[in-house]
Amino acid sequence: MRAFMGLDFGTEQVPDATTLLHFRHLLEKHELGEKLLASQNEIFEEQGWIMRGGSIVDATIIAAPSSTKNATGTRDSEMHQTKKGNQWYFQMLAHIGTDAGTGYVHSVSVTSANVHDLDETVNLIRDDDEVVYADAGYQGVEKRPEVAGDEHLSGVEFRVAARKGKLAAMAEPDRQAESRKASVRAKVEHPFLVVKRDFGFTKTRYRGLAKNLNHMQVLFASANWLMRARAVALMG
Repeated sequence: MRAFMGLDFGTEQVPDATTLLHFRHLLEKHELGEKLLASQNEIFEEQGWIMRGGSIVDATIIAAPSSTKNATGTRDSEMHQTKKGNQWYFQMLAHIGTDAGTGYVHSVSVTSANVHDLDETVNLIRDDDEVVYADAGYQGVEKRPEVAGDEHLSGVEFRVAARKGKLAAMAEPDRQAESRKASVRAKVEHPFLVVKRDFGFTKTRYRGLAKNLNHMQVLFASANWLMRARAVALMG
């Protein structure tokens, strides 16, 4: 920490845990995670690093502490237990909207694990998006009342993946079209990979969705910068 902050090892002290906690509470109180992500997106747009016009939406599972060893003796009421296969998990969902051209994240939301991905779709689409890509879990999104009843969203073209059962029976031209859609959707997996593998964020430590939303906004803004740095390095 001293090396990162440029502090003198002999005379200057690193902030203690309580000071860091108060600083994080200030970030959450003033919703600075959201402002950080918005400001970073403005910089990317000014530099021409975002294409606009199309988005990809998706969600990922983030595990939550299931322990009841706390002051209230209960688990986090804003998280939820869900079953995947034969195993039960206690978790939340992180939803993101990414630029279809570049894969950079522009929108983030969090919900408990029992909220369907479709419920958050409208919060991840930009005002100028004309096309939205999504996996098969978003089938029927265009029929949702909040989409069909909105002047802008009702005109968006939703390119949703076909379910595997239908994909096998498709004619070859249609299967090729599905393959092209899948190649675009793949970009949304990169930010998840950065957050989970590079940053090691697979399980939240905070209780409540508000704290975790601020944390996820900071994480995905940081993921955007890391992806940009790697892209610049590849270009030489």
